[in-house]
Amino acid sequence: MALITLRRNLCHFSDFRINGALGALKNQPVHHVHNAVKGHLYPWFFCSLQPGPFRVRFHHACCKKFHSENGNDLRPVGEPVFPPVQDWDSFEQNLEHMDEQVFYRRLNNCTSPEEVLGFISTLQTLPDTMAAGALQRICEVGEKDGDERLPKEIIDNPVFQALCVQFEQEPSNLSNTSLVTALQALTLLCVDPQSNLLLTLVAECQHRVKRGSLEVHSLCVLAESLLKLEGPGCTTLGLIIYQLQHEKLEDFTPEDIVALYRILQACPEKVDQHQTFLNKINSFSLSIVYTLSPKSISQMLTALVVLDQTHALPLVIKLAKYVVRHIPYFTDKELGKVLEAFIYFGHHDRFFITALEQHVVSLCLTLDPEIVSKVMEYCSRKRILSKPILNAVAEMFVCHSEKFSPRQISELIEPFGKLNYLPPNASALFRKLEDILFTHFNSFPPKTLLRLLHSCSLIECHPVNFMGKIFSPYFLQKLQGEESYLDRLSRAQLTQLLLTSILECPFYKGPKLLPKYQVKSFLTPCCSLETPVDFHLYKYVMFGLIDLLGARLYFASKVLTPYYYTIDVEIKLDEEGFVLPFTFHEDVHKRVALCIDGPKRFCLNSKHLLGKEAIKQRHLRLLGYQVVQIPYYDIETLKSKLELVEYLQRKLFSQNAGICW
Repeated sequence: MALITLRRNLCHFSDFRINGALGALKNQPVHHVHNAVKGHLYPWFFCSLQPGPFRVRFHHACCKKFHSENGNDLRPVGEPVFPPVQDWDSFEQNLEHMDEQVFYRRLNNCTSPEEVLGFISTLQTLPDTMAAGALQRICEVGEKDGDERLPKEIIDNPVFQALCVQFEQEPSNLSNTSLVTALQALTLLCVDPQSNLLLTLVAECQHRVKRGSLEVHSLCVLAESLLKLEGPGCTTLGLIIYQLQHEKLEDFTPEDIVALYRILQACPEKVDQHQTFLNKINSFSLSIVYTLSPKSISQMLTALVVLDQTHALPLVIKLAKYVVRHIPYFTDKELGKVLEAFIYFGHHDRFFITALEQHVVSLCLTLDPEIVSKVMEYCSRKRILSKPILNAVAEMFVCHSEKFSPRQISELIEPFGKLNYLPPNASALFRKLEDILFTHFNSFPPKTLLRLLHSCSLIECHPVNFMGKIFSPYFLQKLQGEESYLDRLSRAQLTQLLLTSILECPFYKGPKLLPKYQVKSFLTPCCSLETPVDFHLYKYVMFGLIDLLGARLYFASKVLTPYYYTIDVEIKLDEEGFVLPFTFHEDVHKRVALCIDGPKRFCLNSKHLLGKEAIKQRHLRLLGYQVVQIPYYDIETLKSKLELVEYLQRKLFSQNAGICW
């Protein structure tokens, strides 16, 4: 194992002959030490640093003696100060005799680069593995506010420079672990890939890969570092993946398996080429799920999404089982990735919903707005009517609406409309929303604003004060943008808002939507405001109607009305209540609209209609139809055709004694 002698490295230049780094600092001007080493380090970083004097106070035994002899302090006013190393002064012995666990425990207790450097400055020699660990810790704790560049005073520090110089000068003497760990640590910084340091380390790694001397873990670490430095087009990456494919998966640790997913995730265009290998990994991963941390579970699910592993549902289901246990321990970002994966794979279960409800309700006022939006998107996409979540989110929005961006506000409000739910504080919620729209109307992207207002109308919170604006030619032009025509979904939403203003807001006297922007039907294959009828349920009910009415002639199917809605079954009645053949268009006194509602027209596992179905039935009643609902959960209880006919007779004729057949 290579040892890095910190003192020797600080004085390896020709004009440093005194034994020990502190001796060199003691007998040379400080700016001389700085300039001698600075040239080796500065090219490694993108940031441009200006030269300047650097002095540092080492808490070291000989340094203390020097202070005592001179009767003053080396630290001038205004220069960087490294914090005390507390009781670490006792670490005067070499690390050859120091317990490795003690070293890493001390290292992990450091919370800043200054503390790390202060700690290792008390040591004379450092094994290369520990030196690499120290370098990695410096990079990890040095990240501040998302900026990966280390401060100038850390880069200038002689101890930090000594670590880097040793890795550049003697890479062949490093162990595999030290080599790849050092390279991984430096990728956490804004390091120039063309610098001597990086080129040297990468060249040594490539040499060892070609020799086949790197073990599984080192290959995984190296692959991720090369991806960060050179991207997925790196030629060495293909060789690494080839070698990993020929290793036994039993030799991989769970962390290596997760790293392997991340590596393959970075090359989604080659997924077909790696699919056989992925199938093996997916099968093997079932046996290690129980060992994964929340972070690893989130990363594995994300990789499965990127790699489109829709056939790996057993793995997704097993991961979901452990997600339930880890929900309180996910970061907001990790939980967001989990929800994205569940949306993608269509996964849901009551245990996950219960755990998610507990998490959101307990932290609703402190959750990040982005994760709140993601939770609401998940509930909306999976048609999950979770009243605890919806109530908690509504309360959070009323209390902290200023935290949400226009996009997040739309993502938060739309599920209330889709799921056809008004929270207990609905009046406060929509009053707050109206205030925001009055103040920031122009801040909302046109399509986002239209979706938001349309969703409000689904639950009878009609945006009357804004209808004139969205029907105006100016807004419609903005909505269309640079396209040659307005998309069909937007036109359908505008048309339904127009119909709402006529049927439910007769007091509205503002501008109307021009006919050229209106659609003729709300039911279309790609972007529908109605849910198509369940085919099997429709066929079953149709046979019952034939037996009840005597012939297929007495009802029509999938009738498009003049009011844009499509009726599943329409029955016409004359003035005396007799059923007319559907071909008759005269003497029609009443029309009965049968809504044959399958499971997809309801919230998941409930009897609660979705918003778009509720507004349809509401509008049909206002248009004069007698609406008769035939829900799937009633049909499922019927055991024979006779029971079906009796059920249809009760539904149709008990509501209107005047109907005859």
